[in-house]
Amino acid sequence: MTTRPSPASHRILTESVEMTVADGSRMGGFLARPAGPGRFPGVVVAMELFGVSAHVRDVCERLAADGYVALAPDLYHRDAPMIELPHDAAGRERGFELLHRMTRDHALADVRAAVDHLRTRGCARVGMAGLSVGGHVAYLAATRLDLAAVIVAYGGWIPGTDISLGRPEPTLALTPGITGRVLVLVGAEDHVVPPDHRRAIADALRAAAVRHEIVEYPGVGHGFLCDRRDTFDAAAAGDAWRRVRELLAAELAEHGSKHGSKHGSDEGPVRSR
Repeated sequence: MTTRPSPASHRILTESVEMTVADGSRMGGFLARPAGPGRFPGVVVAMELFGVSAHVRDVCERLAADGYVALAPDLYHRDAPMIELPHDAAGRERGFELLHRMTRDHALADVRAAVDHLRTRGCARVGMAGLSVGGHVAYLAATRLDLAAVIVAYGGWIPGTDISLGRPEPTLALTPGITGRVLVLVGAEDHVVPPDHRRAIADALRAAAVRHEIVEYPGVGHGFLCDRRDTFDAAAAGDAWRRVRELLAAELAEHGSKHGSKHGSDEGPVRSR
């Protein structure tokens, strides 16, 4: 376990954790939490294609500094436990190999185990944030689990069946099962989430009366939150983090709005910079 100062209001602790999944497998993960006493809301952080990488750990630490217990489960634990892939062609190739072995049932079981782990740490309210592939996992989990708030950061393949997470029916078809509030963050030049996919997601969320916001950043590509990529965009990332903080504060804080019903105010899609 390590302790480090934070420029935000909370000093944080980080540690490696292990959880038992319903299928009996053991799953590792990275956890960051405020160092001080008290009960804090929880956030499951679903990793990118590259595993529980330094960027994913940074996201957890940033959330912990804001007052959340953030847990990134190792969704590749069945095939390549705690692998961390480079952000290059070889890393993407290996990542896609592992991704295509990840079934919908496995992903849901893993997220459920992470949620349960946060509950054991006293997190009464739990949300989720997913990055790229993890954004797809977060959207999927929102359709089946009790998640008060879900951030989908450039989640790919949600309307299709290209990957095993999207089968037998597209994950988008499960949208009516979402009960929490959803924030979708995407770049207008994102090749993984093309315009027709964005329109389909917006239409499905609206039709299911899910409280949601879709923010599209002009001129921005995939992975804009990751400062280790050449697609990083500081302005878009800054705005996105502001929106993430506002959503989590509204939906996860003990005094926040109730998340049991999706039929409150439907904010509808918003496209802004």
